[in-house]
Amino acid sequence: MCMSYPERVWYTGDDGEINANFRPVSTPPNVGTAGKDAIHYLATTTTTRGEFGLYRVEMSARSGGPKTHFHRTISESFFILDGTVRLFNGAEWVDAQQGDFLHVPQGGLHAFRNDSDAPADMLLLFTPGAPREKYFEGLAEMAHATDEERARFFAEHDSYFVE
Repeated sequence: MCMSYPERVWYTGDDGEINANFRPVSTPPNVGTAGKDAIHYLATTTTTRGEFGLYRVEMSARSGGPKTHFHRTISESFFILDGTVRLFNGAEWVDAQQGDFLHVPQGGLHAFRNDSDAPADMLLLFTPGAPREKYFEGLAEMAHATDEERARFFAEHDSYFVE
């Protein structure tokens, strides 16, 4: 089977246009504190017109992570930039290190956490794009939420926990 390029959706001109988005490394994180637990919004669903969302996640030593879950409408991919991140691929936990990659299609069970004594840094890619910024920003509020509020929040953000 030969794959083809998608149909033109957004750009229909003939000469190109200036529309790139540059984000310097010095940009502070959007959530959290740089060097600790932080999330950087590299490319949001708004800037990519719904194509994907790309986020850099800085995890402090022994910072944990979400329990096993799945998404119905989005895939999630992990690329380890630095340190060791424990990734659950639906069958087993793997100690992923710099350069390792995991792709989880829609419906795939997965989880991640930093169990090491050192910080870790990774990229998260969601396709197609989804408003994950509201998810990341709302997580802190879930600590004091009722079970009903928590269930509604996670369902609204296509996150279904199984443990």
